[in-house]
Amino acid sequence: MSTLYVTHPSAAEHVVPTGHPERPARMQAVERALENERFAALVRCHAPKAEPSVAELVHTAAFVETIVAASPDEGFFQIDGDTLMSPGTLSTCLHAIGGSNHAVDAVMKGECTNAFVGMRPPGHHAERDRAMGFCLFNHAAIAVRHAQRAFGASRVALVDFDVHHGNGSQDIFWGDRTVMYASTHQMPLFPGTGGTGERGDHDTIVNAPLKAFDGSELFREAFEARILPRLDAFAPDLIVISAGFDAHKLDPLANIQLEEADFGWATRRLMDVADRHAGGRVVSILEGGYSLDGLARSVAAHVDALMGR
Repeated sequence: MSTLYVTHPSAAEHVVPTGHPERPARMQAVERALENERFAALVRCHAPKAEPSVAELVHTAAFVETIVAASPDEGFFQIDGDTLMSPGTLSTCLHAIGGSNHAVDAVMKGECTNAFVGMRPPGHHAERDRAMGFCLFNHAAIAVRHAQRAFGASRVALVDFDVHHGNGSQDIFWGDRTVMYASTHQMPLFPGTGGTGERGDHDTIVNAPLKAFDGSELFREAFEARILPRLDAFAPDLIVISAGFDAHKLDPLANIQLEEADFGWATRRLMDVADRHAGGRVVSILEGGYSLDGLARSVAAHVDALMGR
């Protein structure tokens, strides 16, 4: 089993004001975690830079043009109270898109068994024509569509265990019978979507909301009872993970109170499904995680699982 780690120094170029939780130090924490000698066998590469038009796989052309035009030469361009651009943001996002698609290429071609893409900012709140919640482009959704267009994947599952519901991913795939979007998340919490009754036009949306302080046992129960059976029935050709680690007990933005071991467990269970239906093909893309210690510990547990430990 080989695991590819995709990242790029441009991840630090998306600068944010002091006090913003989605900061460059997040990637420094990830890098430090993966410098441990137990990750020496990781295959590592730099993310290529995508053209802005690649984002049109899931976003409208007008939206992409608006984001490109908004890129500032200096200072910040504020999209909403949480979401902004600095002079390096566009380059960071295009490397995140390029890196996610490169990971799909490597996994679908059999060059590696699975992959983890460590880039920022997160993407799962970005809708077809709206940036929000720290997110500008939906990298995971773009990767799903890239797998379909470039490799003919007939069924792709996008599984999201970020503590915030991926409203953008749900919006993009709401009417698509070829993509399953499944999410565990805290509710009520930003962005306010993700109820169990939100099932999509073809019953391919699976939400398993949790309450504050539900903890490890109820998280695992939700995965076992709601997410995994539906994934097995869907029988995906590829599993893409929106890997947010802000459900960790140390995270300042939510309160599900998970341990890093829970992320390792969830990763292994998703790998089991991938082994049964998708030749083991899994592409994981970093989303949230705002406690630097919690993020580092959770990423280590997640990548350990991807590497078969």
